[in-house]
Amino acid sequence: MTMAEAPDQVRSTLDHDDLHKRIMALVAGETDEVALMATVACEVHHSDDRFDWTGFYRVVAPELMKIGPYQGGHGCLVIPFSRGVCGAAARTGQSQLIPDVDAFPDHIACASSTRSELVLPVWGCDGALIGVFDIDSDQPDAFQKADADAFRKMLDDVFRG
Repeated sequence: MTMAEAPDQVRSTLDHDDLHKRIMALVAGETDEVALMATVACEVHHSDDRFDWTGFYRVVAPELMKIGPYQGGHGCLVIPFSRGVCGAAARTGQSQLIPDVDAFPDHIACASSTRSELVLPVWGCDGALIGVFDIDSDQPDAFQKADADAFRKMLDDVFRG
């Protein structure tokens, strides 16, 4: 589908390199994971009109995540590794680029407006999974592999140092 065929879809103007540099400057010297998550969620959320909900789910127990810092409407409070897109990212350690959430088996609809989603696992300095970074869009097929690759590098630089 071309942009001309999808007038409701917002064209991305996101400069990943600029966003990465801005975030790295803001978090320089910070080691607190929650402070890092809050800063990343805020900066990413306000960087592109495609992003409807942007935030983290933190690993709080074996196979269980709870909501962390986020921007946007309310999110789900608890997500087990066994459910949804966020659970799949945590369970497999692989980024999840979902063009149509309605087609994803066992999708958890935290917000009825979500049409597509990008979720990336987040590892701490010690290499342990500390959570997932979740970006939701109210547009179908809003994310590209370039988004996933750029956010993967940024998350590694922020949380793994």
